[in-house]
Amino acid sequence: MKKLIVLILSLGVLAGAYSIAFGVPEQVAQIWGGTSAPAEEAEAPRGAAGGPPGGPPGQGRETTVVLAPLEERAYTLVLRTVGSAVSLRRSEVIATEAGEVVEAALQANRLVEKGDVLLRLDDRTEQLALESARANRDQAQATVTRYQGLHQDGSAVVTDVALSEAEVALRLAEVEVGLAEVALEDRTVVAPISGRLGLSDVTVGDRLSNGDAIVTIDDSATLLATFEVPERSIGLLAEGKPVLVTTPTYEGRVFEGTITSYDSRLDSVTRSATVRAQIDNAEGLLLSGMTFTIRMTEETAPLPVVPATAITWDRSGAGIWVAEDGRTSRVPVTVRYRDGDQVWIETDAPVGAQVVTEGASKLRDGAQVTTADAGKGSGA
Repeated sequence: MKKLIVLILSLGVLAGAYSIAFGVPEQVAQIWGGTSAPAEEAEAPRGAAGGPPGGPPGQGRETTVVLAPLEERAYTLVLRTVGSAVSLRRSEVIATEAGEVVEAALQANRLVEKGDVLLRLDDRTEQLALESARANRDQAQATVTRYQGLHQDGSAVVTDVALSEAEVALRLAEVEVGLAEVALEDRTVVAPISGRLGLSDVTVGDRLSNGDAIVTIDDSATLLATFEVPERSIGLLAEGKPVLVTTPTYEGRVFEGTITSYDSRLDSVTRSATVRAQIDNAEGLLLSGMTFTIRMTEETAPLPVVPATAITWDRSGAGIWVAEDGRTSRVPVTVRYRDGDQVWIETDAPVGAQVVTEGASKLRDGAQVTTADAGKGSGA
């Protein structure tokens, strides 16, 4: 008897705990209450969405969303890279003769014109050699003149062979004079181009050897910038395409240039192409060797553009929801570009279609939607 009482009490405790946690079952409540609710009322909670029980979610009620027409707009492709520049025309002056420097005009940053004297080497030996060559030439000239006079008078003393030999000797003497003049000129070093001198360690009294560096000259009116472009941006390259150049030295200042050439192949390691562009530096503000930030831009053909909140993702990829006659359908898209909260896409949805820009994550195919403005109007 005691076991039966304990069993009954245990069942009562379990029933009470169940009713507290999960509520009283509907059938039990109807028995206790003595009434039976109509079938229609019993089914009403299941159809709270306004549709048949068990129907597709979202078809029985309207979801408030924000709609906007699908627009097209060009996207501006921007490539930023870093490069360095050298003078388009530059020269390193090298000694072609050995000797002691007796005169130098190598002040750094001095502007020189092509042909200006930069330094002179000791040329006393070359001057003496030139004087000797000139004397030999004069003597040979006198011999030829005498032989020609005798030959014209019909003298048998000067034969044709003797006259011919004298003329050859004169030509050789003239060549010796020319060689001596060139050797003397080589003792004077002149600027091969116009430009600005760099730093030089050569001073008067130094002795130079053949091949020694004397000074550099840069004509910086135009700079030649070299930079790398990644493989994905090769389509931006074209000869004559403008580039915008900036440098930390002149904050906020933009210099213009144009692409002059680019490599015909990609680097096998970096997968990039080397590009060269000329930069106008008529004001002389930029120096050879500077590092620059280079920017190239190009506008694409118009593409559909939507806010980032309009893009949803599922197993098939990205898509947007398009509303028509109050119902939505999902249209696949391919994302092309992003800029902030705007996304440029490729899609079969027509321009002007109403796209769900807010609330898209709550939608299902065929869901009924209403706009936020429409909801406010109905509430008034």
